This record gives sequence, C-alpha cells and structure tokens, in this order.
Amino acid sequence: MSTPEERLAELGLTVPEVVPPVAAYVPAVRSGNQVFTAGQLPMRSGELLAKGKVGTEVTEEEAYACAQQCALNVIAAVKAEVEDLSLVKRVVKVVVFVASAPEFTGQPKVANGASELFGSVFGDAGVHARSAVGVAVLPLDAPVEVEAIVEL
Repeated sequence: MSTPEERLAELGLTVPEVVPPVAAYVPAVRSGNQVFTAGQLPMRSGELLAKGKVGTEVTEEEAYACAQQCALNVIAAVKAEVEDLSLVKRVVKVVVFVASAPEFTGQPKVANGASELFGSVFGDAGVHARSAVGVAVLPLDAPVEVEAIVEL
C-alpha cells in the first residue's frame, strides 16, 4: 500500500509548507490521538488563489480548486504536527466555509474539492463527516476556508 505522500505525488501534488497564521493561533494542535487544524485558506506560495465571493467574483470551479488547496494546507498542518502522514487513521470531520453571494447554493460542490482530495490521499480513512457552510466573508477576502479533525 502506498503512503499518503506517494498518493499525492500520483496526483501531481506535494505537501506544501505550512501556511503561517494570519492572527494569534497555531496551524494545528494535537490532543491525545487527534489533531485539530485551524481554518486553512487557499494559499499557495504566500498568495491566495482567488479573492471574493463565490457566485460573483469567483466561479464554482475556481472555488473547488481553492477548497483543494485548503485541504493541501490542512494536510501540511497535520504533517507538521505529527511528521508522518501514515499515522493518520481517519479524517474524522471537515468543515468548509464558503464566502458566498446571497443566491449561491453550491457550497457542497465547492466542499467536494477538499473532501475528494482527502479521499484520494488517505483512501477509506479519508472518508469523513462534513459541514459546508455559506458565510458572508472570510479572512483576507478568501473564497474558501477548510478545517479538519483527524485521528491518529
């Protein structure tokens, strides 16, 4: 069986550097056999992939890609906390926040960007409970933010 990093490589992806916090918090905290991540924005190389509300300035497809990047950043935060992604026994819960135009109702489709990546990387252990929530605005005008709880 391949490792999570090998499965990422098969997808043409790598674990990025941990995104530095934008306020007074840490990217992840381990408590017992669980890791709780802070909300991760769609940052790549220090820049947001997109800005604005989904349904107006950001398309559903762009937001899906943002959710995928957020999930990669969640994985980076978990790896920084535990060093070996093979220790992840289960992605337990994922919460996806989508900065949405008032008429936009496709939050679940956007959230699939994160959920499908967790499934691809962790296999059956990546199948999780999830909430996809539309919000008025997110930090830095990001269109998507993702947080997770993983079991070790």
